[in-house]
Amino acid sequence: MNASNPVVLRDSHAWWEAVKKDPEALVAWLLDQYRGEATAAGRIEMLRDAFAEPGTRAHRILGVIAGQERRHAVWVGDLLAARGIEPKIGAKRERYWKETLDVVRDLETGCAVGAHSERMRLERIEVIAADPAAPPDVRAVFERILPEERFHARAFAELAGAEALAATQGAHDLGRRALGLAP
Repeated sequence: MNASNPVVLRDSHAWWEAVKKDPEALVAWLLDQYRGEATAAGRIEMLRDAFAEPGTRAHRILGVIAGQERRHAVWVGDLLAARGIEPKIGAKRERYWKETLDVVRDLETGCAVGAHSERMRLERIEVIAADPAAPPDVRAVFERILPEERFHARAFAELAGAEALAATQGAHDLGRRALGLAP
């Protein structure tokens, strides 16, 4: 961010109000959402395989979450296809992850980053699911995703613990700013 081109920070409600009125922005966000869901599964499995002992509760929970993220990618991909848009994972600058992944040192800090990320996404999904003026097809998909995202946020936070959540909060705040979201 510089003085000639400041980043405007918005909350999830302001973000959604702008996105739902702009068809190009909505498609771009849906493609980002597809990409995010599809790549999240692999990132979660890497965290699980690096830090969670096979057969443990943490290993099982992270496996369930990864599977649900893959299912969400299918649902968002089907939504895009129904709108005549090819779901694809294009190359994109990782603004949020660039700010957060360096703080991952162990299972707890990895889960804390996951918890922060899921809560951030959950804010947006709750806004969309609660909006009677949202496009009905978009709202229906995110109403299906919502309960599983709530589970993800809770499970990651529980696996992380309060100390790791606090230790990673600064990186999360930087990641939100990189996305143009107010912390």
